[in-house]
Amino acid sequence: MTKLVSMALAVALVCPGLFSLPPLSGEASGEAPGRPGVRSTWTSGGKLGVGTAVSRRSRVWFTLGATGLTEVYYPTVDMPNLRALDFVIVGNGYVGCASRDALERETRRTRDDALSFAQTMSDGKRWRITQRYACDPNRDALLIEVEVTALDGGNYEVFALLDPAVANSGLGDTGEHRGRTLVASDRDATTNQTIAMAFAAQPAFEVVSSGFAGVSDGWTDLAADGRLDGREQRAVDGNVVQIGKLSAPRTTLALAFADRPEAAADVAAAALAEGFAAIAGRYEAEWQAFTARLPRVAAEYRAQFAVAAMTLLAHEDKTYPGAGVASLSIPWGEAADADRPTSGGYHLVWSRDLYHVATAWLALGDRAAAGRALDYLFKVQQNADGSFPQNSWLDGRPYWPSVQLDEVAYPIILAWQLERFDRETYTQHVRPAAEYILRHGPYTPQERWEEEEGYSPSTIAAEIAGLICAADIARRLGRAEDAERYERTADRWAEGVQQWCYTTTGPWDEGEAERGYYLRINNNRDPNDGFKLDINNGGGQHDERAIVDAGFLELVRLGIVPPDDPKILRSLRMVDRVIRVETPMGPGWRRYNYDGYGERADGSGWQDKGIGRIWPLLTGERGEYVIASGGDANPYAKTMLAFAGPTGMIPEQVWDQAYPPDTRYRIGQGTGSATPLAWSMAQFVRLVMCIEARRVVEQPAVVFQRYAGKQRPR
Repeated sequence: MTKLVSMALAVALVCPGLFSLPPLSGEASGEAPGRPGVRSTWTSGGKLGVGTAVSRRSRVWFTLGATGLTEVYYPTVDMPNLRALDFVIVGNGYVGCASRDALERETRRTRDDALSFAQTMSDGKRWRITQRYACDPNRDALLIEVEVTALDGGNYEVFALLDPAVANSGLGDTGEHRGRTLVASDRDATTNQTIAMAFAAQPAFEVVSSGFAGVSDGWTDLAADGRLDGREQRAVDGNVVQIGKLSAPRTTLALAFADRPEAAADVAAAALAEGFAAIAGRYEAEWQAFTARLPRVAAEYRAQFAVAAMTLLAHEDKTYPGAGVASLSIPWGEAADADRPTSGGYHLVWSRDLYHVATAWLALGDRAAAGRALDYLFKVQQNADGSFPQNSWLDGRPYWPSVQLDEVAYPIILAWQLERFDRETYTQHVRPAAEYILRHGPYTPQERWEEEEGYSPSTIAAEIAGLICAADIARRLGRAEDAERYERTADRWAEGVQQWCYTTTGPWDEGEAERGYYLRINNNRDPNDGFKLDINNGGGQHDERAIVDAGFLELVRLGIVPPDDPKILRSLRMVDRVIRVETPMGPGWRRYNYDGYGERADGSGWQDKGIGRIWPLLTGERGEYVIASGGDANPYAKTMLAFAGPTGMIPEQVWDQAYPPDTRYRIGQGTGSATPLAWSMAQFVRLVMCIEARRVVEQPAVVFQRYAGKQRPR
């Protein structure tokens, strides 16, 4: 029985149910046995929806998995407090769990102009449940409207099963009840402040209880004999699971948050008193006002364009304005340890990802949003030496320890694009970052895929552009000596990148009349020495000349090399030969060959090794290159649109095989890595705006004018 329960909890999806209300036998109360319960994990990184209120008064973010509510964040977008909401159905000799037993599942957007979703699940013969979600714009609360139908006319009891993971940890929670409201709490390991969550219903739950996962929780209890024997229990300091028996076929559930359990219960009560219809109306009206301000684009992209823009805003924090996390997900979270409050997943800030988001805001004409991002990067995340952490928590604390030189350069480019030409910004932020690049570049401890050190075309492109932008700002402020140093170095690196990163002895162009292509990365300044590169994600060791990616396109996007440069054209042929994948949706590209970051061959999640899959953002990057070349990028935008799936969430990775190992994935559909990825959403927004403008909208003109605008093909 414990094995069965652990499996159901590990799936971490929702389990709706059916109705009838005969009284359950058995009464028990007091302390729940079995502390601390089984090991806790997070849920799949493949989300079908995310949402939050536009209002900054509401500090709650929700995510939706394949059958229901998964991680919910509060009070910041890097602090998950819930693992999953599930449902248990009991009656007529049947005990079922929706996350396990639903055979029919659908998640859909209910509007194109709001982050509003409905989910329906059914076992096909006994029960069906529909859920709708809305964050309260005025409170720290999420409301869920639940409607249950008995398909066979049977008498069923339905229980809402909640798996708290308060303060970014599934272990250490205390669960109890205040009347018919369930509350759970834990302490934030960083601030030592209490976070409390309340779970209530309207009509109120008939029965409530808290127990330890896999031992004394409500599902374990009900699965044994269909009766909830352990009622009104309290579970202290463990992996807590809570249960409440629904008392009507249509019920509104509330998840509310505060700094004390009793305060959270009051917030839940106030939200329920106002009702789902009123709160959902305000929630949707806020998003409608936001989407009404978006630029008009081609009709075929309009809905996805709005969803992408809304999703970018939904990834921005409200305590740290401008701080956008990479994704409201934990990649392959079903295998990630949630017992300790140390998991960052992708709910962290990377300056590279935030730069891409900010340039999407600029493309949308929202300079205020882009400005918030830059202010966050400079005032919160930037280190005293001018560098930026590989990634960080929202308060700027580094998470992973390395430095990536493109992440130091991108904020400089963004400052130039935002015309931050004031002396304070230059002396306190732009100049320290540029000086750091001079001292440490062009060699980078990690490139944009965060795994290798050396000379990377994509990183060097960012460094060159960053130095030229810094030089222009310096010259505007009368700092000619700085400007000349930055320009001299950038010019030298612009020549060097084609010597250091372009191999003429690689294996992929043997037999061609002219040989040569850009490498993914070179360990030194000799691209022909055949250094054995150890791919640090389980991909093995390979001759660096055999590893290609399309990172060299940054040289074109940022205006350093013209799109018809022969080295670019030859390298594109190699990329298409080695890492391009044709799908029914259109072309996709892997990051590079031998990539080990992705699902394993059998479809199970990445654990130290796997097979890298298609990244939709690379289709968008290729589309921008086509724009720079004067071509039609619509086929690439349409492919990204198809990769987004029915709810508009564009993944980090999509499945790349026509015949999957099981029914989890289909070619061109998102995997369990991270969906949505803010960078992917930003790339789609930018590509559509590039199509509208017929130019690369984020390209810094000062860089193009110095390099690509003056060059002739070589």
